[in-house]
Amino acid sequence: LPEADVLWRPEVKSSGIGWHLGHQAAVNHFMIRNLLDAEVSLNPAFDALFDSANPEANRGELPSLADIVAYRDTVAERTHARIESILKGERSAAKQLAHVLGPILLGIIHHEYQHDCWIGEMREALGHGAPPAVLSKRVQQVDGYWVLPLT
Repeated sequence: LPEADVLWRPEVKSSGIGWHLGHQAAVNHFMIRNLLDAEVSLNPAFDALFDSANPEANRGELPSLADIVAYRDTVAERTHARIESILKGERSAAKQLAHVLGPILLGIIHHEYQHDCWIGEMREALGHGAPPAVLSKRVQQVDGYWVLPLT
């Protein structure tokens, strides 16, 4: 999508695609960073901006798309590193952490999906068409929504 479409928001009482992209990463980092070492915030200003408690009226001045993408990439790298360290047994209480990790990751995936659905609707409204279909055997469609089953 063009940066202008990502940073645009339909009205003052709503959030643009860029906010949703940043919010996904902020929630992911919050959930994972507190799982191990209570890692210091990557960007306190982004934490505040992309917090769902931040009223929609305050979500208009977004950083550049490049900054949002860089933030998402950093969060993804940190998330993968933390997951790997748990699964490789490099952390104390690794078995307990691995047990807790599954539900946390499931929550993150469902949260991402919730926002991805909205982003897809906005893409279509802006004339960019629907995003590509889900290509995974691990997810299934229930009542028109893609879900990741617990079993």
